[in-house]
Parts: sequence; C-alpha cells; structure tokens
Amino acid sequence: MSLPKTDKITAAVITGGHAFDVPGFHNLFRSLPEVDAYIQPMEDFVADTAKVREQYDVLVFYNMHRQIPPDDAKGYEARLKNVLAQLGKTQQGVFLLHHAILAYIGWPLWSNLVGIEDCTLTSYHHDQDLRVHIADPDHPITRGLAPWEIVDETYVMNDPDPVNGNHILLTVDHPQSMTNVGWTHTVGSARVFCLELGHDNEAYANPGFRAVVSRGIQWCAGRI
Repeated sequence: MSLPKTDKITAAVITGGHAFDVPGFHNLFRSLPEVDAYIQPMEDFVADTAKVREQYDVLVFYNMHRQIPPDDAKGYEARLKNVLAQLGKTQQGVFLLHHAILAYIGWPLWSNLVGIEDCTLTSYHHDQDLRVHIADPDHPITRGLAPWEIVDETYVMNDPDPVNGNHILLTVDHPQSMTNVGWTHTVGSARVFCLELGHDNEAYANPGFRAVVSRGIQWCAGRI
C-alpha cells in the first residue's frame, strides 16, 4: 500500500506511554494545513501492517515509553529496537515533541536523538506561565515569530548543549524549567527538531505553539 499522493507533508505521529488529551491533540494536527498526519500508537508504527513506514516525510514522536529493549530482545522488543535504529539512516525527518524527550532514558540511541546525553528528569511542574523567547530569529522555524506567552508543563533537567551540535531556537526564563525548550540538530542524514512544550490542550490551542509545530514539521521535511 502507498500513502495518498498529496502536496502536504505526510507525518506519522507516534504515541504511547503517556496519557494525553485525544480530541485536543487530533485537533492540533487537523489545524495544520501543510500536514497530513497519521496518529498511531508505537505498536502500530513498529508493526507497519500497511508497509508505509518509510513513506512518511516526518516522524513526530509524542511517546514516553520507559523500558529500553534489552540486548537479547525478542519479538516485539526486537522489532522496536530495529525500527528505531533506522532513524537517521535516511532523510526522513524526526520531531521529538514534549514528553518524547523523556522516553527511553539511559538508552544512547534515544539520547542521541534528543541531543542530551543525560535526560534524567529532576522535577516537572504543570500549568506554569511561560514567556517563550526567540533565541535565533533567522532560523526557518522561528523567522518572523515574536516572543509569546503560554501555559504549559515545565521540566527541570539538563539543557541541550550547543557544543554538542544543538542549535538553540527557543528559550524560557523560569525558575522551574530548563532554559532551552526548542532546538535542532542532525542525526545521520535526518533533520531533528526537539520541542519541550506541548503538555495538553492549553498548549495545543496556543497560536505560537501551533506555529512552531507547523514550521518544525516543515523544517524536518526539508520544505523550509
């Protein structure tokens, strides 16, 4: 089977391991005119019954699975390990959204995608008032955007280090948050965008957040 021919960016939006506002999340992706999103749990993405996994332009991860596949993984865990090991081997873009940066903590494969060697979470805080600042106004994802305010969940954890190839796009100045909340880098041949924002419908419906998600997907796909 093939995905429908379209000028839109095809995106697999991969979930699991963390609850979320289903109607609000679906509405977020329905609101992006540039994106044809296929929201699916990790199990279906790995199984790839329709044999379309390699056809997506971008893979958006919104999962928070914690169990790392063991070295002697069998069955589903072996397939999962093999599928995720392919990330970066093509130009298929990768977007890690919100709690996806906390998935598989301690697994070098995933830490490499996040761009943070140690993603251990110290604490998290719901419903925080944040002002998001533009660290690089010339990047395609942030070009022309003004700082904006959002109510969202924050993480206290290590920040991505520019020395390790991370390009910082968005920051917040909040005592209960990491500073850098939006950054890009490359893994192999793939563009990778990480965005810490996006806990619930309070964030999903925020115009600034929606603009960054849309542009992030477009950038990961090489469209901007």
